[in-house]
Parts: sequence; C-alpha cells; structure tokens
Amino acid sequence: MKIVCIAASFVPSNTANSIQVMKAAHALVENGHDVTLLVPGDKAHAWDELAGRYGLTTAFKIIWLPENLFWRRYDFAFKALRQARRLDPDLIYTWMLQSAVLSLRHGFPTVLEMHDRVTGLLGPILFKFFLQSKKAKRLLTITDALRRALEEDFKTTFPSGMCMIAPMGVELERYSNLPDPKKARSMLGLKEGFTAGYSGHFYAGRGMQVWHALAKTFPQVNFLWVGGKDNAVESWKRRLLEEGVANVTLTGFVENASLALYQAACEVLLMPYEQEIAVSGGGNTADICSPMKMFEYMAAGRAIISSDLPVLSEVLNENNALFCPTGDLEAWQEALDLLMNDAAQRISLADRARVDVQIYSWRSRASKALESIIF
Repeated sequence: MKIVCIAASFVPSNTANSIQVMKAAHALVENGHDVTLLVPGDKAHAWDELAGRYGLTTAFKIIWLPENLFWRRYDFAFKALRQARRLDPDLIYTWMLQSAVLSLRHGFPTVLEMHDRVTGLLGPILFKFFLQSKKAKRLLTITDALRRALEEDFKTTFPSGMCMIAPMGVELERYSNLPDPKKARSMLGLKEGFTAGYSGHFYAGRGMQVWHALAKTFPQVNFLWVGGKDNAVESWKRRLLEEGVANVTLTGFVENASLALYQAACEVLLMPYEQEIAVSGGGNTADICSPMKMFEYMAAGRAIISSDLPVLSEVLNENNALFCPTGDLEAWQEALDLLMNDAAQRISLADRARVDVQIYSWRSRASKALESIIF
C-alpha cells in the first residue's frame, strides 16, 4: 500500500517517541509498503545521518513541514493532512489524534497509534469522533492496560477488530550473533569485570536513585549508563566524582545503531522504574507503558532485573526476569547479588527472554497492525 505516516515527533532527536516513530515507519517499509513520513521541522536531513542515529537500513521518504507551536500541533495537523491529500495514499498511519480525525473526515482509512491516555480540552471530543466514525479505522494501543484505561475513561468497549494491542518492538536481526559480555566490553574499550547496565534517558521515575545506591553498595561491579541528555549526564558525572564513586561509566548519547553492543557488554540489565514514570512530554505512564528497552534487553540475551510494575507483566514473567518492588533498595541489592553469584540463573533468564522476544519484532508488529483492516 501507499501509506502516509504523520507524527508530531521532531526528527532527528534523541527522544523515545522519535525513535519509535522511525522504527515503526521503517518496519512498514520493510514489509513492502510505499511509505512517506510527515514530521514537523524547518529543514530536511540526509538519510545517512538518520540511518545511523536510528539504526535503520532501508530508506524511505521523509517530508518536514514548518509548524507554529502556538497552535499546539493543530497547525501541523492541518498542514500534514493537506500534504497527505496531495500524495493520495491508500492509508494514513498517525500518532496524532488531530490528524486521525482529519484523515477520517476526508475519507482515508486510518490507523491511530496511541501511547497514552487522551488529554486536553479538545482531546476527549476528538477521540469520541474517532470512535464514532464509520470510516475504515484501527486503534493501536501499546498495552492492554492502556486499552482498558481508555475504555474506562470513555465508558465504552471497543468493537472487536477495531482495537489492537501493539507493544513496542525490536529489530531482532541487530541482536543476533552478539559477542559475549567480555568481548563486547573489549570492543567498546570498557572496563573489564561484571557489569550491570541501563540504557535510556534519566527522566524522573527511571530509578536513577536506585542505580546510584547500587553503585555505592557494589563497588566491585561496573555500572554502565548509556544515554541521557548532556546536562543530566554532566550533572551525574559531577556528583559521582564528588562522592568518589569510581565504578560508573556514563556514555551520554549513543546512536541507536550501536546500542545493542553496549547492552551486550553487560551481564545484567536493569529497569528500576518507580511508581510514577515521566516521559519527554510530561505525564505519568507507569501503569500503561511499553518500554522499548524491555524488548531490547530481552533480545540482547542478558538477565533482566525489573521493577514489578503490573503492566510490564504483559511481556515479562518470572521465567525471563527477576522482579523487585519499586524503590525497595534492599530487594534490588539482593537481586543483583543473586545474579552476580549464580551464572546458571543468569543464563536461564537470558535464554528464556531471548526466546520470548521473538514475537515482538518491529516487522511483525507492522504486519499485525494492518491485518484484516476492512476498506
């Protein structure tokens, strides 16, 4: 099909929503569709620049459209729909509720992907229009928990086939044939020794205080923090230096194409989420989230220690991860100590995770998202 994707994410950027949009669009292309992605921006960027940053292989067309942020994305939504009409697509795939409603009003089959609840003054009105439209449409929610939350918020039950659960994904081919942790550390010039890793931003709710406490409790363990905005990374570096904590390596931003190797450099990968998780756009997603890092960790074939947020159990279980209560430092210390001293359990958890993640490829996700849509 000829598909126009419309997203409010800035491309290029280091935000998770930008990475997710690029991965999802790329997967549609790899499934054989003709894809054009419309995003806000004042200038175009070369594909080579984007390919490395986002870890992509197959090029697709991206059009940047200027926007006026005063109008809170509505300006961009109208411009994007106007551009989409010129392209005459078979389908519009969007992460923007405004664009989904405009698309349906103009008669285009529409896929709306949602990562959060509906907010704002006009949001509920637009979402009700989306639900009531008789045009061909599909709603994708990243977790079943989000589906239930939307149904509760709008006192409805989504018709069978209209709503589909679409967790985040991973490019399995990039995680095949990874070196063992020791070799990966050597390739990256990292310190040798047992390593516990984390990849992602340092936003509130990501468990950085647990990380910090673990690093001080286990001086014999190397802690690898991959990612984060420059100011956050520099702030943590200063703090660790002042405290004399020498077993933490902060890499700052790493291009997505290199991320798998950094994750492979660890014996254990951690997700110490708290009860409230902030995202780049604000809000709390702790009860509805589907973190990309979870699928990457699983594909990397490393033991995972995760906070026991109920939503994560849609994917993780006691056979492929260890769970700890959020913020319970003693439990996290015990879990890390256990896996440090039990290689058999590390291998068992990692092997099960690698098997379980096989159904979560980006390409499979893209295929299921369009499955049985009635035009």
